[in-house]
Amino acid sequence: MPGIDELKAWKMFIGFNHNEILVTADGATLVDATDFPAPVGNGTYLAGYPMVDLKTSIDTAGDFNQIQVLVAMTGTQFGVKPPGVPMPRTIRLENDGYKCPAPRHRGHSMFVCCKKDPKHKVKVSKKTKFMPRQNGDLSFSYDVLQAFTSSYLAQVTIDNNHPLGRLDHWNLTWEWMRGEFIFNMRGAYTHKKDGATCVYGPAAKYYGDLDFSKVMNCEKKPIIGDLPPYLANDTKVGKLPYCCRNGTILPKVMDESKARSIFQLEVYKLPPDINRTTLNPPQKWGINGDINPDYKCGPPIRVDPTEFPDPSGLQATTSAVASWQVVCNITRPKVKQAKCCVSFSAYYNSSVIPCNTCACGCDASSTCNQNAKAMFLPAEALLVPFANRIEKAKAWARLKHKPVPKPLPCPDNCGVSLNWHIDTDFKNGWTARITLFNWGEIPFEDWYTAIQMKKAFPGFEKVYSFNGTSLPDLNDTIFFQGLPGLNFLMGEANGTKVSDPRVPGKQQSVISFSKKLTPSINIQQGDGFPTRVLFNGEECALPTEIPMPGNARHQSHVNFLAIIFITAMTFMLMTDHFHI
Repeated sequence: MPGIDELKAWKMFIGFNHNEILVTADGATLVDATDFPAPVGNGTYLAGYPMVDLKTSIDTAGDFNQIQVLVAMTGTQFGVKPPGVPMPRTIRLENDGYKCPAPRHRGHSMFVCCKKDPKHKVKVSKKTKFMPRQNGDLSFSYDVLQAFTSSYLAQVTIDNNHPLGRLDHWNLTWEWMRGEFIFNMRGAYTHKKDGATCVYGPAAKYYGDLDFSKVMNCEKKPIIGDLPPYLANDTKVGKLPYCCRNGTILPKVMDESKARSIFQLEVYKLPPDINRTTLNPPQKWGINGDINPDYKCGPPIRVDPTEFPDPSGLQATTSAVASWQVVCNITRPKVKQAKCCVSFSAYYNSSVIPCNTCACGCDASSTCNQNAKAMFLPAEALLVPFANRIEKAKAWARLKHKPVPKPLPCPDNCGVSLNWHIDTDFKNGWTARITLFNWGEIPFEDWYTAIQMKKAFPGFEKVYSFNGTSLPDLNDTIFFQGLPGLNFLMGEANGTKVSDPRVPGKQQSVISFSKKLTPSINIQQGDGFPTRVLFNGEECALPTEIPMPGNARHQSHVNFLAIIFITAMTFMLMTDHFHI
């Protein structure tokens, strides 16, 4: 590092462009925690490991072992025949405050000299010894609370910072890089409890007298889950704040006290790391939930030790021995890789536009048509599973003189679907109805959904059977959650008779909008449909078209206030029913 400033937590981009598959990268790790071999044909980001920081030549008297890092990579490339050389498009440093020109080529080599950007404005913050803490949708703090010669006690804190992010039944993974193993845990558990890997590995050679039957986990890549609530006060595995919620982490807009999760683990080390000061956090962090957004996590970054309130109750703080931060951000789902989907319908068109074909993916061996457009449906078909819709869809196509694809389109394959229905449209206002369907067997507790409306948002007035909140600072979002006692979206159940189709869990509400602030809104041209829908933080796949006027079963001539009154009365009756 020839500059005068130490480069902390170095990160670089390599613009691979020959469908490369990266097999190894000694001296670095993939930023998105992808396992090797990894497809990197569109470029990839590398971060330093084990040498995370590069010191200056001034502070090290030009010691190349401290001021430079050599990353040796092996892989496979496609499309470049000898004697061609498969060079990347570009290489550049990705650390904030640095500017890199276009790289230069010399034979089989590529060079770039990055300099400090004089125009970069550094945020004024408290000076820290290590990297300042970063912002992200989800963050982990890996804090070493106690350090011993051959082991240490660490605490992991998970914080949900995204206003619409969420995790249900979270599973956390990472990779030990130095042969460590988990001896014990509090507030969480590993899905596999087995010490056999240690018995037949280097751990048994060093810890010859240790009873490995009591070891929690010896896997290089453990899978960690949260404990159920009934163990929250267990003296052996519980008794930690923010633990034991069955893997549920809510957004702060719902409940700030449930936006964090904590657990502790006792970690045993192996030579040559047998001393108090050699501490290495696990790498390649990843976390996922049931029907939740996908997170991409960066590498652990050393930060100043976390401070905690003194356990004695005095107005003092204690510090961790060492701390690292891992930052994760939500990624938008790719086409046909969502976990929930939306259908559209309206009073002015008798056909329902269903969820997209393969909205949540399709099996490659499926005999149905994965690329055909989903067939329009009658409204009642939304209430039954896809297998029971086929005959209804074909009959509806014949009735509406629409073609029937051969083979038929594949199902959407989503565990949760939502229907947005335009109910009425009047001079002074309009109403919509949202229905949630759970096609899985597991119920959703404390569910929520969020919709973004481009033109209609300013007119939002009220939601009648849910708790609705407008979030204008969050891209004009309306946030819905169940009222107390109605916060469960039940799972799919059997019908009344054996021959009846299975019945999905349902929740439904009417939403009213005024046109006072949106006088130019055109409901029948699509202004009343959401532009983005999320369920429990996961973005749902939207239809590629909207219902257009024509072929309506009925027109809305009912008084707008009467609609609201009837809706309110229906909700009161439903509430009374649930309290009988």
